[in-house]
Formats: sequence, C-alpha cells, structure tokens
Amino acid sequence: MVSGQHPFAVVLGCIDSRVAPELVFDQGLGDLLTVRSAGEVLDEAVLGSVAYGVLELAIPLIVVLGHQSCGAVSAAVHAEETGERLPAHIQYIADRIKPAIDHSHEGAARIDATVSAQVRRVRSQLAAEPDLAARIGAGRLAIVGARYELTSQLVHPVD
Repeated sequence: MVSGQHPFAVVLGCIDSRVAPELVFDQGLGDLLTVRSAGEVLDEAVLGSVAYGVLELAIPLIVVLGHQSCGAVSAAVHAEETGERLPAHIQYIADRIKPAIDHSHEGAARIDATVSAQVRRVRSQLAAEPDLAARIGAGRLAIVGARYELTSQLVHPVD
C-alpha cells in the first residue's frame, strides 16, 4: 500500500466526530478517500480534494454524506432565524449552507430537512463542475447523496 492508493469512492462528509466514513461504511484504510468539511460545505480546497480523487486516482464514485443532528446546519438555521452573526469563520460555513435552508418546515424539522437539502445542493454543485460533469457524461463517475442517522446508525439515500 506504500506505493499507491486505490480507493473505490470519495466520501465528502461532515467533520462531526460521530460520523467517520470508514466506520459508517465499515471500510478499511485505503478503501475510501475521505474529504470532510462542516456541513459538507464546498470551497476551493474541498473541491480540489474531491477532484484529485476523481481526476488523479480515477475514483468512479462520489458520496455526499450528510447526517442527522448536524451542528453546522443547526448553526446556519439559527443564525438565519435570529440574525445573529456566528463567531470567527463559522459564519462562512453558515453562509454557504444558507441557500439550502428549507423554509417549508419549522424547528427541528427545518434542520432535518435542511440536512438533506444541503446534500442535494452539494451533489448538484459537484455535478456542475466541468471536469466532473465530463466524467459523468462519459459514464465514468456517479455522484450520489446519502445521510447517516445517528440514532439508528443506518445510511439512507438522498434523492
């Protein structure tokens, strides 16, 4: 394994310590290329890391993995509802989650719906990247959304 790596999927997940992709998917070292950012927020570094896996390592699958009770999503919803500014660079994260906030729900249901909406949004953003879109068009890449439920420890697809 020292001479190279051959993961079969890129998993873009949250930084939440309860949601380690290798444990969630019961995989060993080298099986997954994991990229983690709060709320699966995309920025240039995250996008470059995902693209590296697809373009340089020829990984054919990207999984955007959200999770139940996401603190980043909760913070974004709270900041939008109250108008409060979050400390340090956390506001940056909330600002990038804000377009996914589901206003058709209230309270905890809003946070839960926004977790799935953020997964769909990030999946769409990745699929719109020209280099990734070309791989999708050629049948060499799939991008799927999923969410991990902390209470049941199950992963469900996000349409």
